[in-house]
Amino acid sequence: MNITKSIELQHFHNSESFSELEKSLIEKTLEATFSSYAPFSKFYVGCGLLLENGEIITGSNQENAAFPSGLCAERVALNTYAHSGNNQKIVALAVTARSEHYSIPKLLSPCGGCLQVMSEMIKRQNEDFKLIAFTAEGGIFVAAGVSSFLPFGFDFE
Repeated sequence: MNITKSIELQHFHNSESFSELEKSLIEKTLEATFSSYAPFSKFYVGCGLLLENGEIITGSNQENAAFPSGLCAERVALNTYAHSGNNQKIVALAVTARSEHYSIPKLLSPCGGCLQVMSEMIKRQNEDFKLIAFTAEGGIFVAAGVSSFLPFGFDFE
């Protein structure tokens, strides 16, 4: 038996086709990179969560000399959301990165650990959310759901 999984992404060169809320999400996600603490990698990552009521929660990566004690931007944003007790569903998650020292890949993907945390959040809210990954060099990539990036995530079943 063969199992085939494919990834379907939409690619946009700019945010003109996005709603005003999604444009704001993209803007705030980029702004979040400036609160990143990345003295070791010099790779500044920002994440934004768009909630169903229009609220946006952001996070940035926070490195630590005692690697791997740092946190990815996605986990900072998701844990901030979870800790807040907010009961609004996440409808979109955006992630971006910038660096003066590296070329950022055209398609920036969250790491496997962050994708798994996203997958768990989807189970908690019983609904998937849009994943938006963008870079200055590559444009904006949109996946309808997290499973596009993590087709074989861990679960209890």
